[in-house]
Amino acid sequence: MFFGQNCKKSSKNKHFSQKKRRGQVWIETVMYTLIALVMIGLVLSFARPKIQELQDRTIIEQSITLMKEIELTITDMCECQGNQRILELNIKKGELTIDSPNDKLIFEIESTYTYSEPDVEIVDGNLLIYTNKIGDINMINITRDFSSSYDLTYDGSDEAEILTTSSGTYRLFFSNEGENENNKIIININTL
Repeated sequence: MFFGQNCKKSSKNKHFSQKKRRGQVWIETVMYTLIALVMIGLVLSFARPKIQELQDRTIIEQSITLMKEIELTITDMCECQGNQRILELNIKKGELTIDSPNDKLIFEIESTYTYSEPDVEIVDGNLLIYTNKIGDINMINITRDFSSSYDLTYDGSDEAEILTTSSGTYRLFFSNEGENENNKIIININTL
């Protein structure tokens, strides 16, 4: 009898021990999962701003290339009246201002990336690039001034037009309208 009681007691301990282990496995699983989520959160909190800066840098560089393409399109059209060109562009971030009254094209983007030294104007070909730091945000301004040779108009008048961020593609239609009274070539810009 003594032997049978001991086996019964041992069987209870074994059953209790198995339940205890299963509970411990679940607790360990939950703890490891929480630790993994915290680690992923920490990595993302450091990596996400850097990824955003790299994306903004790429967009700014693409915008500079876009402004140079627009400049090339306009200068290629100056040979004779009636020339026309269509240029497609995507604005993923920022805005392009066609400043007809001042004969300028201005691209502005708000970014965490500092493209150039703040409050110092830099020259890239015919483009003026200016970074204005406002707290943690930078306003990057890329300007091309055409006022010395061209009279820019938008839809036939001296009005400003702002092209904003869009998921679609803008189609800009450029046309050489001849010279004005100041011997400047009139370049009319329309969106199609």
